[in-house]
Amino acid sequence: MKKKDIIELKIQDLEFPLKGVGYYENKKIFVKNAIPGQVVRILIKKVRKDHAEGKLLEVIERASTEVESFCEHFGNCGGCSYQTIPYEKQMKMKADLVKGLLDEAGIMGYEFLGIEPSPEVFAYRNKMEYSFGNEKKGGELNLGMHKKGKFRDVVTVDHCKIVDEDFNMILATMLNYFRGKDVPLYNNKTHEGYLRHFIVRKAKKTKEIVINLVTSTQITFDMTELVEIMKNLNLTGKLVGFIHTFNDNIADTVVNEHTKVLWGQDFFTEEILGLKFKISAFSFFQTNSLGAEKLYSMVLDFMGDADNKNVFDLYCGTGTIGQIVAKKAKTVMGIELIEEAVEAANKNAQMNGLKNCHFIAGDVLKKIDELTTKPDIIILDPPRVGVHPKALKKVLAYRAPEIIYVSCNPRSLAENLIDVQKAGYKVKTVKCMDMFPHTPHVEAVVQLIKK
Repeated sequence: MKKKDIIELKIQDLEFPLKGVGYYENKKIFVKNAIPGQVVRILIKKVRKDHAEGKLLEVIERASTEVESFCEHFGNCGGCSYQTIPYEKQMKMKADLVKGLLDEAGIMGYEFLGIEPSPEVFAYRNKMEYSFGNEKKGGELNLGMHKKGKFRDVVTVDHCKIVDEDFNMILATMLNYFRGKDVPLYNNKTHEGYLRHFIVRKAKKTKEIVINLVTSTQITFDMTELVEIMKNLNLTGKLVGFIHTFNDNIADTVVNEHTKVLWGQDFFTEEILGLKFKISAFSFFQTNSLGAEKLYSMVLDFMGDADNKNVFDLYCGTGTIGQIVAKKAKTVMGIELIEEAVEAANKNAQMNGLKNCHFIAGDVLKKIDELTTKPDIIILDPPRVGVHPKALKKVLAYRAPEIIYVSCNPRSLAENLIDVQKAGYKVKTVKCMDMFPHTPHVEAVVQLIKK
């Protein structure tokens, strides 16, 4: 077996996040987006001494457990790769993968409480970030998601099932408008053009919607007509803001170099567990609002009686968790790197009448040295890369009696927990929350007790 060979393979196992595992010529072969039971045709991309990696070309034989896909974009769009797996089995696969990673890392003696399902399996997302592009070079303008396995190609997803119909209507309206205009698409190779991204955010409880068109500054385009079209759409929700973000950064990501409010406001309001949160255009917020309520309820359960306890909320974002736990804690102190998020957190706390929590901006690694209060409980909710080893060392040096770790990446969680165990903490309880049905992603909440 060598690079560029095309082989057929039976997928026998699964590794996180969604790598099918098969065996060929006594080598372990990893195939992204393949699931156990499938027979697949793959292109060998890498060959190493003890394993190889292949690109999925075709599913020759489906697994006996698979069902029909529910979305017309399946196989073309790169999202929702689990959708041919019945939902109950999806959850079991995710829970097994998380437990497998922790067990493999040597995490011992904990109680595993399984996985909680998402309150909604369809139309659960409150945010979508779409890209302008085309499926083939020089083809018709599209607006949607990157094509499966293709970094530069974009397919329109105007019948997506993990968002509600307002998203699809807004997307289709925006696309049809620009298909009728002579406006250049931004080219990620030459870095020339105008149209780049389009972001839609809609609150689950208040139904408020904010849309954000992201372009370069290379031409000047009058948005007046487009704003009026969007304002007059017959939506189930309520459009409260249309903003325009200018981004000349060469990376194919949304970078806020300057934002202009074309109409309305640049934020929407969401409600979580009885509290209100103003969420600005670029603030991080869990994309599954109802799932977030269940996730944060797990944190509250793990906290137990905390009326006389001081809580540190590290990597706090807009302070959602911190404010929710403030209702049953003595004090809450949050730290977050992004200043805009911290400003929003403090404003939201004031709006919710919470006087026992405060949020500061800065790197956790540095700011944690400035805190003088001794924490009784530390809540960690880091980004996907996990807690930096140096920051984790400082966190553990507080010797807080309890730590609650909220993770969106089980692999980095397992790596962090190795160091946590060595520092004298016992992993008491682990519970998963499915925030992202039909995808390989999963959240986990871990309760840690100082020995």
